[in-house]
Amino acid sequence: MLYVWFIIAGAFAGLSAGLFGIGGGMIIVPVLVWIFTAYAFPPEVVTHLAIGTSLATIAVTSLSSLMAHHKHDSVRWEVWRNMALGLVIGSLVGAGIADMIDGQILQMIIGVGALLMALKMLFLSNKDQMVKPLPPASLQFGAGTGIGLASSIFGIGGGSLTVPFLNWSGLSMRQSVGTSAACGLPIALAGAAGFAWFGQDVVNMPEGTIGFIHVTGFICISVASFAMAKVGAKLAHVLPALTLKRLFGVLLLVAGGQLFLSGLGVL
Repeated sequence: MLYVWFIIAGAFAGLSAGLFGIGGGMIIVPVLVWIFTAYAFPPEVVTHLAIGTSLATIAVTSLSSLMAHHKHDSVRWEVWRNMALGLVIGSLVGAGIADMIDGQILQMIIGVGALLMALKMLFLSNKDQMVKPLPPASLQFGAGTGIGLASSIFGIGGGSLTVPFLNWSGLSMRQSVGTSAACGLPIALAGAAGFAWFGQDVVNMPEGTIGFIHVTGFICISVASFAMAKVGAKLAHVLPALTLKRLFGVLLLVAGGQLFLSGLGVL
C-alpha cells in the first residue's frame, strides 16, 4: 500500500503542476508527511524527508510540465533566464537553512504563506494584470533568489510565489503558469541536491534514502506525476483565466490550511 499511496500522490501532484504551473510540492509535502507518519518513520526526520523527496520529484514534474507549456508558447524564456541563477542560489542556501529548522515550524510557516497567497489569488486578483513593461532584470534576479530560498526550505516548486509575481510583472495568467513551470526545474534540482547533501550525516534515517530523499517514493511519485503533468498543462489552455485563478486559490487554501494545522499538531 505504501507504493500505491506514492502513486496517488504523484498523479494528483502532476495534474496540479501542469494546471497551475506549480511543482506539486504543495500537494506532495503534506501527503508525504502523512504517509511517513502513518508508516511509523522516525518523527524527527519526517518533515525534512518529505521536503527533500518532494523537491526531487518536482525536478521530473517540472520538466514534463514545462515541455507541455512550451509547445503552447506560454513560457517566457527571457524572464526565466533572468530568474534562473537567483533560483539556484536561493535554493542551495534554503536547503542549508531548512536543515537547522524544526519540522513542525516549517509546516506552520509555509501553511501561513500558502493561506495568504490563496486569499490574494481569490479576492485581490480577479482579472489578468494589464500589459505593462517587465520589471528590470535585477529585480527579476532578486525575486528568483527569494523564491528559490523559500521554495527549497518548504519543498515546493515555487509556483505559489512565482505565478503571482509573474502575473504582477505583466505576464498573462497562462504565461505566468507556463514560465512558473520552467522556473520549478532549477529550484528542484538545486534544492534536492542540497537536501541530499545536508541529510547525509543524520542518524536514525529509514532504509532506502539518500540524505533527505526517499528513493522509492521519488521513483513512484515521479512516474505518476510526469504523465499527469501533461494532462494538466492541456487543461490549463482550455480553462478560462479567471477559473484558473480561482482553482489555484482554492488549492492553496486547502494545502495551506492542512500544513498549518498539522504543524500545530491538530492533524
